[in-house]
Amino acid sequence: MKIFAHRGCSGIYPENTLAAFEAASKLPIEGIELDVHLSKDGELVVIHDELVDRTTNGKGFVKDMTSEELRQLDAGSWKAADFNGERIPFLHEVLTIFVETDHVLNIELKSDIFPYPGMADRVMELVQKLGFEERVILSSFDHEVLRYVSETYPQIHTACLTMEVMVDFPAYLKTIPAPDAHVLFPTALRQMGQELRAAGIPIRAFTVNDKVYADMLEKAGVEAIFTDFPEKFL
Repeated sequence: MKIFAHRGCSGIYPENTLAAFEAASKLPIEGIELDVHLSKDGELVVIHDELVDRTTNGKGFVKDMTSEELRQLDAGSWKAADFNGERIPFLHEVLTIFVETDHVLNIELKSDIFPYPGMADRVMELVQKLGFEERVILSSFDHEVLRYVSETYPQIHTACLTMEVMVDFPAYLKTIPAPDAHVLFPTALRQMGQELRAAGIPIRAFTVNDKVYADMLEKAGVEAIFTDFPEKFL
């Protein structure tokens, strides 16, 4: 079963920071997962939440702050004092870390709350500039943007994210179309997971930090897990 570092090595390092991704880049794992929003001035920034409140010393929506304002925030000390001074990174900074590796790069487009017009195109412009087309998976809970990516950039791999138990999910994926399913891990153990496997659709399950669940998912035929502790699962 393959391993993806969820938001980098986020169990030990502050999530979605250069420190977390640098640590992940040194591991012999399948890939890494990261989250992208757009700043007020149109910069691609790597952070999970729509609000900066949880993972920085600031408050407010990412979309309402310029890239310079976002860069002034401390994105590390909430995790531990040793990470004081870590910043919200730009997407190009994160991807540059992996230029010399062979990791798969799962970029989650966080447009499921705010639509972020043009974000997918900006991401693709950077992906193409770096020559990462064959190494990137674009995933999202925003299935509308996945359809746009599938239609506009058919060479790019897409994955449909869901936290729900879906009925006939393989048929739904064909309507996007998205070839892969990224699912909340308990759903992979349900009938939904059986239907996906029967249809030959790769399943990657999130977020798995317990060995018991990892063993269950491996036995169930799940292709990969997203974990905060990739070091442990190696």
